[in-house]
Amino acid sequence: MIKREDAWKLLKEYNKDEFHLQHALTVEGTMRYFADQLGFGDESDFWATVGLLHDLDFEIYPDEHCSKTQEILRDRGFDERFIRAVASHGYGLCGEPQPKPEHIMEKVLFATDELTGLIGAAARMRPSKSVMDMEVSSLKKKFKDKKFAAGCSRDVIIQGAEMLGWELDSLFEQTIMAMRSCEEHVDNEMDKER
Repeated sequence: MIKREDAWKLLKEYNKDEFHLQHALTVEGTMRYFADQLGFGDESDFWATVGLLHDLDFEIYPDEHCSKTQEILRDRGFDERFIRAVASHGYGLCGEPQPKPEHIMEKVLFATDELTGLIGAAARMRPSKSVMDMEVSSLKKKFKDKKFAAGCSRDVIIQGAEMLGWELDSLFEQTIMAMRSCEEHVDNEMDKER
C-alpha cells in the first residue's frame, strides 16, 4: 500500500488545478468516512487512497480518463484490486468500458464522486461557503435544478444510490456528513498548496 504522502505527490504530478486537488481531497475524506461508518475501518486507508487517486488522469488525459490511470498505476506497481477500484468509478461513463462496481467500496465511490461535486458547488453558494450548515432539503433543491452544477450527473448519483440499495435522501445525508467530517482537513491541505 502506497504511503499517503507518496499518493499525494503522485496526484500532484498529474494534477495542478486547485479544483481537481480539492475534489481529490474531498473524495479521499468522504471514502475514509464511509469505510469507518460501514464497518471497513481496517481498510480506511485503502478506501481513502482510492478516493484520492480516482481522477489521477483526468486533468492531463480527459479523453482517456480511467484508462490512462490504470496504465499509470500498473507502471507504478499498484495491485490489481486497487486499480480495479479506481477504474470502477468510470463505469458507463468513460470511453473504454470500465469495470462495474461490485464491492461496496466501489459502489460508494461511484455514488459519491459526482455527488461530492454537487454538494461542493452548493456549499460555495451558501453564505457560510461550508457544508457544516447544509441540510438535505437545500441539496434536494439544487439536485432538481438541472442547470445548477450541470456537469454533475444526476443519473450517475441515482444509479449509485440504486447500486447501494439506499434511498437518495439517505445518500445525500450520509455524503453531507462525510464531507463535514473532512472539510477542515481539505481546507487546511489546500491552504498549504496556495
